[in-house]
Amino acid sequence: MVASVSTVAYLGLEARSVEVQCNLVPGLPKFMIVGLPDKAVAESRERVRAAMAAIGLAMPPKHIVLNLSPADLPKEGSHFDLPIALALLAAMGVTDAEALADYVVVGELALDGRIAPSPGVLLAALHAAGEGKGLICPAAQGAEAAWAGTGAVLAAPDLIGLLNHLKGQQLLGAPEPGEADAPGFGPDLKQVKGQETAKRALEIAAAGGHNLLMVGPPGAGKSLMASCLPGILPPLDAAEESGIM
Repeated sequence: MVASVSTVAYLGLEARSVEVQCNLVPGLPKFMIVGLPDKAVAESRERVRAAMAAIGLAMPPKHIVLNLSPADLPKEGSHFDLPIALALLAAMGVTDAEALADYVVVGELALDGRIAPSPGVLLAALHAAGEGKGLICPAAQGAEAAWAGTGAVLAAPDLIGLLNHLKGQQLLGAPEPGEADAPGFGPDLKQVKGQETAKRALEIAAAGGHNLLMVGPPGAGKSLMASCLPGILPPLDAAEESGIM
């Protein structure tokens, strides 16, 4: 049986879909991860092995093959630990792969089975929302994910708690969205005396999302007018505030 779990790979400020596929085949016991993993992803084998031992599970005595698809996309970071572990557990029959089909999964595993924070949860939450899926992430980053995304967020403190939730034996509460710091605006446009044509140009550019080029001699007020522009712009959404758009 091949079990699949959805996760992401980060390319700058872009999250790309990655499918973690696990298959258990007869043969000498071995744990292989293929699909262009970097050193941190290759080391997931030992973290997953230790985390499973911490919750009382042993690795199956089979040839374990983990494929990170698409195989030609570089995979970097420790956030692949949790999707790798869940794909393996689904292939073993410990958890139901269908219960994971509607989630994107990210998170680093500690050796004692805790799910530790990993960079990029904000990107993963926005990506999951765009795909119409929920997000499984570390409990410490649940507020960040809930603030950024529009889908369901499942923030788990440890691997055993997450498995119990997926089996219906325990309920993990939905995290409260975090609060972003209020933006600090500069000068107000109403403080500018005169310059009616320039102010109208600013208002049109802000309302329509147009580009704006200011030309004039030194002291004409270009810098002041530019510093007033944020005060008349509409509120930013989560993607814009995070600098992703």
